[in-house]
Amino acid sequence: MASNATAGHACPSPMKPTSNGIFQGDNPLDFALPLAILQICLVIVLTRGLAFLLRPLRQPRVIAEIIGGILLGPSVLGRSKSYMQHVFPPRSLTVLDTLANLGLMLFLFLAGLEIDPRSLRRTGKKALGIAAAGISLPFALGIASSFVLKATISKGVNSSSFLVFMGVALSITAFPVLARILAELKLLTTDVGRMAMSAAAVNDVAAWILLALAIALSGSHNSPLVSLWVLLCGCVFVICAFLVVPPIFKWMACRCHAGEPVKEMYICATLAAVLAGGFVTDMIGIHAMFGAFVIGVLVPKEGPFAGALVEKLEDLVSALFLPLYFVSSGLKTNIATIQGLQSWGLLALVIFTACFGKIVGTVLVTLSCKVPFREALAVGFLMNTKGLVELIVLNIGKDRKVLNDQTFAIMVLMALFTTFITTPLVMAVYKPARRKKMDDYKYRTIERKNLDSQLRILACFHSTRNIPSMINLLEASRGTEKHEVLSVYALHLMELSERSSAIRMVHKARKNGRPFWNEGQPTDSNHVVAFEAFQQLSKVTIRSMTSISSISDMHEDICITADRKRAAIIILPFHKHQRVDGSLETTRTDFRWVNQRVLQHAPCSVGILVDRGLGGNIHVSASKVSSLITVLFFGGHDDREALAYGARMAEHPGIKLMVIRFLLNLEMAGEITRIDMEENSGNGTVSLDEEYLSKFNQRILKNDTIEYNERFVRNAAETIAAIREASSCNLFLVGRRPEGELALALRRKSECPELGPVGSVLVASDVSITASVLVLQQYDSGVSMNLSSETEEEWPERDSE
Repeated sequence: MASNATAGHACPSPMKPTSNGIFQGDNPLDFALPLAILQICLVIVLTRGLAFLLRPLRQPRVIAEIIGGILLGPSVLGRSKSYMQHVFPPRSLTVLDTLANLGLMLFLFLAGLEIDPRSLRRTGKKALGIAAAGISLPFALGIASSFVLKATISKGVNSSSFLVFMGVALSITAFPVLARILAELKLLTTDVGRMAMSAAAVNDVAAWILLALAIALSGSHNSPLVSLWVLLCGCVFVICAFLVVPPIFKWMACRCHAGEPVKEMYICATLAAVLAGGFVTDMIGIHAMFGAFVIGVLVPKEGPFAGALVEKLEDLVSALFLPLYFVSSGLKTNIATIQGLQSWGLLALVIFTACFGKIVGTVLVTLSCKVPFREALAVGFLMNTKGLVELIVLNIGKDRKVLNDQTFAIMVLMALFTTFITTPLVMAVYKPARRKKMDDYKYRTIERKNLDSQLRILACFHSTRNIPSMINLLEASRGTEKHEVLSVYALHLMELSERSSAIRMVHKARKNGRPFWNEGQPTDSNHVVAFEAFQQLSKVTIRSMTSISSISDMHEDICITADRKRAAIIILPFHKHQRVDGSLETTRTDFRWVNQRVLQHAPCSVGILVDRGLGGNIHVSASKVSSLITVLFFGGHDDREALAYGARMAEHPGIKLMVIRFLLNLEMAGEITRIDMEENSGNGTVSLDEEYLSKFNQRILKNDTIEYNERFVRNAAETIAAIREASSCNLFLVGRRPEGELALALRRKSECPELGPVGSVLVASDVSITASVLVLQQYDSGVSMNLSSETEEEWPERDSE
């Protein structure tokens, strides 16, 4: 299995682990460790490069990994004997296969962590019927096609084993791959997505049972009693594991508390249990991966214990070890064995049989459940997804000599083709009707005539780092008791990735047509706990949600959530965070593109919070709030929005508001007179500003917590100097698109156009301001939100749902 040495040749001598170096005459490629390092690096670079190239086609990473394995094998690069002898020599394959199978064990342990047995028991009859049809018909057609293959290219193989392996190979649906495709296509929580996910989960468990049966039947023995003993011992192992293992893991989980690190002893004990389970199942005669998978299923999913296990293992396993399994599979795949019309005809037959069985069986049962035809067809295409489990079945069949080289190559190409076509076919046949446009809700801005109406805020954050300042901002925004209760939707923005933790989050998807979940279920998430505590301490209603989407689609989720929840403002964290020395450091450049896209497409006002420790690193209780907030007013819609927000904050008993209106000193205008006034909006905006400021001044006559000043300046330098004088405040409120000559004079070349000219001044390193900044853009359906050409180059337009 691990050696490609031809029968009759002497076995190659084992490789020594390390070399003495090239200076002492050793070739590193003749030693196990340096050669393994080269192989791992080669696999990672090739598979990640292919994944990057396939990203525009919205293909899952497993496609790139399968193709990468094939390219490294005898089908392409392996045609060079020199390459195979130096990079993948026969005597190195034992080490490669051992590492690959170790990685496979750990990965399937993580896959077991994704499966909650209780959720399977709650699966509806519709999903069970779809799963049964998606298994039974392809299994029967797989057995039928095996007779054709056995009569042509697979003569002399064990009949019973071959029949079962072919049936299992054609009936599998790759649950993790399916979940990522659904999330990528924004179908995760549509009716189609829910049906496909539920059916695929049942199919996944059934596939493991069938695979265990296939392995038990595929031994080199001749007596059927041996297969029976293997099956019985496997059942005994599962029963004993279900009786013995859960109490131990529950005892560990009860001693793991949220917010505290999990003890190393518990992690070590769990990994030892995984390896022990693998050893027992391998000793029984079933693959070691089954023991690891069963242990993963039995780990309790509540609490931080399962999350800590995933966090410790997933990056190492998925990035380093698992790609080795794909290259191990690719080294056994030789497409050159598919020669002649007969072989290519058999490939077409297998692909047709696999697609026909899955799609037709699923569609017929789905239609019987009174599901529309397009939706039923989409479910059929989704259930036809293959992936890692398919490769596991094929590799075990190849290792146990149930599948020969030609049959193995045909089956690998079938798995690759069926998975590759899933995304484009689903996009072609099923485009969910665009969500019916809501009745145009009234309050899309903070500036409004009825000041007592409810304010709805969508507060977005990427990590726990954003939470303290966000909560302190919400505390300042709650206004007085005469208003309706402030309603906040706290949206955790999580990137959908190939990691196991992302799929665990997918399981918590909300039933609202988008990949969201809310706090209807108890959770140990730190951010949910923080917002729940804030809700109990203040008269604010908060609903915690999570958005799971790729970075390129994240802005769509934000905007549609704001529309669905009728938010008046979206608050986003700036893509930079404050360092210890006070300077701003980029967290992730991708977050900047998300913010800019939200500014372009938002259905309400938007605020970008530049956090410099607003209120400190903890939530400041209402009785201890003591803050000075400054509004810099130049004129225009956005500045009026900032002033309206500041006026609401000033109602808080612990907040004082200072409003500075900048006016041009006409006596000595200086450089201002040379500015092109065509960019200015005209007298209409000026009259609106005067009208709004007049009403504002009337409201604050008896309010000693609000101070209004007018500052006359001649040029940009005097404006910046005046801003510096007001820098002792805790928070600046500014508009993103101020209007007037002074605002135009402040325009400077900035790498952050989303902050506007005033915001850019406030975050510039040469201005030395330590206060937090909230940059506001007022919603205006008639205004095009222009940012920069740089944004358009980075983000190609795509149709939103």
